[in-house]
Amino acid sequence: MLDIAVYVVGVVGPLATLPQLIEIYSTHSANGVSFATWGLYTIADIPWVIYALVHREKPLILCYLLWFSFNAAVALGVLLYGGPMPAIAL
Repeated sequence: MLDIAVYVVGVVGPLATLPQLIEIYSTHSANGVSFATWGLYTIADIPWVIYALVHREKPLILCYLLWFSFNAAVALGVLLYGGPMPAIAL
């Protein structure tokens, strides 16, 4: 039962990003959407994908590949449709 729940959550969680993706790509506007946030989400998914692959954890592989794909698609949408990038003070 827990295995099924993990698969469901692993798919449904990333699907929560769909409204943001639809908004960006249907309106061709990512105003107000932070590239830094979505870019960091994407980068943070990479170790999880590697971990899941190394440990052959199918629910984690599915979940984090979906998160990586959706987060990367939002980050790409911000690059394509977000307008000028703000300067980052270091």
